[in-house]
Amino acid sequence: MPRLSFSKASLHKEGAQLKRYKHYLPSLDLKRQQLVIERTRATNQLKETQQKIDHCYAIVKQQLPMLSNSHIDLKGLVTIKQIQMAEENKVGIKLPYVNKIEIDLMPYSLLSKPHWVDLLVVQLKEMLELKVQLQVNNKRLEILQQAVKKVTQRVNLFDKVLIPRAQQNIRKIQIFLSDTERAAVVRAKITKQNNLKQKL
Repeated sequence: MPRLSFSKASLHKEGAQLKRYKHYLPSLDLKRQQLVIERTRATNQLKETQQKIDHCYAIVKQQLPMLSNSHIDLKGLVTIKQIQMAEENKVGIKLPYVNKIEIDLMPYSLLSKPHWVDLLVVQLKEMLELKVQLQVNNKRLEILQQAVKKVTQRVNLFDKVLIPRAQQNIRKIQIFLSDTERAAVVRAKITKQNNLKQKL
């Protein structure tokens, strides 16, 4: 940290810095609040996706107990062909989102597979889409948590360090300058009295 200079120029510089800090702080704090709102929204989306996944598992468990039969080949019925990702800007932060998911359904003979495979294919397709969405939701939340942390650190830096330090520096300089001014007045009076004594 540079040594504090006790001059009017330094006082002006500290005053300008304090004004700048106080100007930036509200906008930083507003950004932090907006990011916290986005983080809450992302947390809720993540929970919602997880609930949908749990619901899928519940449907499979309840309606497809025959899946435990290992004699029926169910491999490759549903596969992800392509995932198109995109980015959106939220409060100056780039967040990924799923633009499009292409899923391939392997054709199968209705005669060679049991009737319940149709329901399984529907659930598998939904589950794959939800799992991709869950990963993206996790990534969004992670990015937002980092952004909130970073902006909160900046807000704290301005609010708890830079502004109080500038205020303290201004007080020190003002006290020094007023003491110097007082001392100059006292010296001038003493000099004047000495000059008067010498004339007498």
